[in-house]
Amino acid sequence: MAEHSDAEAYEKQERAAATLHQLITDIDEHPNDYRPYYDLSAFLIQLKSYTQAEELLMKALGLFADRSQKAKNTLTYGLGNVYYATGEYTKAIQQFQQVTDSSLKQDAYIMLGQSYYGEKNYGKALAFLITAHDQAKQDPELNRLIGDCLLASGDLNSAADFYRQTLNANPDDAVAHFNLGVIELSNGHRDQAEPEFEKSRQLDENYFMTHRERIANIEKVLRKQQKE
Repeated sequence: MAEHSDAEAYEKQERAAATLHQLITDIDEHPNDYRPYYDLSAFLIQLKSYTQAEELLMKALGLFADRSQKAKNTLTYGLGNVYYATGEYTKAIQQFQQVTDSSLKQDAYIMLGQSYYGEKNYGKALAFLITAHDQAKQDPELNRLIGDCLLASGDLNSAADFYRQTLNANPDDAVAHFNLGVIELSNGHRDQAEPEFEKSRQLDENYFMTHRERIANIEKVLRKQQKE
């Protein structure tokens, strides 16, 4: 089993190295094109090489920002993604706010929403996510993000509506099932909560085990309320 795991890890590392080499080659072969810089930065974010991604995008902005508004917007958006990935939400917000290109505006609103959510500013997060929602009402991931904001704000019933919309489009969303279970349990509907928790566990046991303490905390609160 260990040998199989090691072989998989080696193969994954080899694929990553090949992809990295190709992306660097693309930059060398197209020195006047900003897109290979953005593509390489996105891959570096996947690899968690955040400092390298930031340096690359700063360099690219120096090369292309004055040449093309499209390039400036794309690279600025990429820089926002770097800061978001590192949890530097204030810096991420500063970047996403500068994105004016219509083709990126929707994504920028979603990332602004997620960044404000990261700062626990749920009101602003919700405002940006709802704005994005106007153009993508059936997007299950966006509906879940809105549900997360509403849940964090304490608007349980509205959050439940968005989680149900998420699950109508994507029944295999473990997070939506779990959070819907949290809402049902908080509302005293244990019979409706348990199937949601079980489904979440089946879909993503790691997520369920990581967050199951929330269930115990809600049950503790409910027991206290019953005693009072």
